[in-house]
Amino acid sequence: MVIREFENIYFDDTAILLALFRQYLHSFKGIKSPLDIESAREELNSFIHDPNYPIFVCLEEQEIIGYMILKIDGCVWVEQIYVKENYRRRRVGSAFYEKAETISNGDTLFNYVHPNNDAMINFLKSKGYTVLNLIEIRKPFKGEKNKTTIKVGNNEFDY
Repeated sequence: MVIREFENIYFDDTAILLALFRQYLHSFKGIKSPLDIESAREELNSFIHDPNYPIFVCLEEQEIIGYMILKIDGCVWVEQIYVKENYRRRRVGSAFYEKAETISNGDTLFNYVHPNNDAMINFLKSKGYTVLNLIEIRKPFKGEKNKTTIKVGNNEFDY
């Protein structure tokens, strides 16, 4: 297993993983979405042309098994990270985080995590990430039906 900086030869395989990532995120809200590779290609293209978004891929025997996109804006954010399902729990995420922590020069990494993504939350906790920093609050989408609520401090939100 090797972590490498993104190169255009990895574009198509990375775009497929990005589409799978988007599909995976939708599943946390109970949304079954089609695999939209064209939108993923456009999104990946936007990151490639912005130097503030370094991209890394993980290869095992020349197969791309995951990718990570960072955002650098004074601090380092893990913007996206995705590992193929059959390669999870095999230190791929840890290898990505070791790379990201090196880039952050020992400063903390910031992470966007969907509140239902228990696997990622538990992974981050195992790496020492425990401080809740931001909460995203928005109006519901037209026709959106939230099934539950979530309590943060003294506040309760539809979720």
